[in-house]
Amino acid sequence: MTLILNRSEVASVLTMKDCMAAVEQAFRELAEGTAILPLRTAITPPNGLSLYMPAYLKQMGALACKVVTIYKSNPAKHHLPTTIGKVLLQDPETGNVICIMDGGYLTAVRTGAASGVATLYLARKQEGQVAGIFGAGVQAKMQLWALTEARKLSKALVYDISNEAVKKFIAEMGPKLNLEIVPAASADEMMNTDILIAATSSANPIFDGNKVREGSHINGIGSHTPNARELDTAIVKRSKFVGDSYEACFKEAGDIIIPVNAGEIPKEHFYAELGELITGKKAGRENDTEITLFKSNGLAIQDAATAKLVYEKALAAGIGLKVEI
Repeated sequence: MTLILNRSEVASVLTMKDCMAAVEQAFRELAEGTAILPLRTAITPPNGLSLYMPAYLKQMGALACKVVTIYKSNPAKHHLPTTIGKVLLQDPETGNVICIMDGGYLTAVRTGAASGVATLYLARKQEGQVAGIFGAGVQAKMQLWALTEARKLSKALVYDISNEAVKKFIAEMGPKLNLEIVPAASADEMMNTDILIAATSSANPIFDGNKVREGSHINGIGSHTPNARELDTAIVKRSKFVGDSYEACFKEAGDIIIPVNAGEIPKEHFYAELGELITGKKAGRENDTEITLFKSNGLAIQDAATAKLVYEKALAAGIGLKVEI
């Protein structure tokens, strides 16, 4: 029997705290060599893009493949979202697909969870810090949720080109997180925060890296192609640069690819993968004045670990539809 889980069912059992624990273990396995993570495979049908992201975590017993499609004509032509994702979870002993679940909410939470884990290892430990979030979309919400699990914040500032999006963000996330959230009038005002989140769709740097305060931590989320970057050369230069994956960063992350190709920083500026901090192979934050930066590209190990977690929770809760395929 195969369990089918829709978006609302996935959301009903998936919490950020539990997802962070699963994602942390996934990065540990990657660093320790017990994870198999092939590069994502892309196929380009006439109207869109189809991505296949497989992974296997030996210790966690998580074998899965996420299928993500991006079809820009979907909303107008078919009344479907531009981006659609599904995750197929397999039994690693038999290979049987034991669960098919919606991947949209899962992807959003696991992306936030990776930043939350990075924040645990890289942000200053003081309570009462202020977060600054560039962007007010779904991922910005997940990023702030993860921050509140990693650190006890006193306040958050949010900045977006859409005032309406900012209002909706504050109305939803303030009560959800029991946190004071206020709109920022400019990018410069965001520089007065302790932890910065870049979660926009901008292809160009969104703030002046020279203005970032010492001791800050930054999670870079939005840009994910070699020619796009949210972070300028100044902040990359000033930061201890940690990525989810060395290979993924130098294939997909314009934030580091662009300054390296321009000869502004050496490749060796890439300090560590997140898993190396988790396993203690390299130190995370070493003092309260250094600026730390985590660059997230999104890895299939995050999907596999989270899918296994969701499946187990769904079975315990008795939800979903079981079908014979």
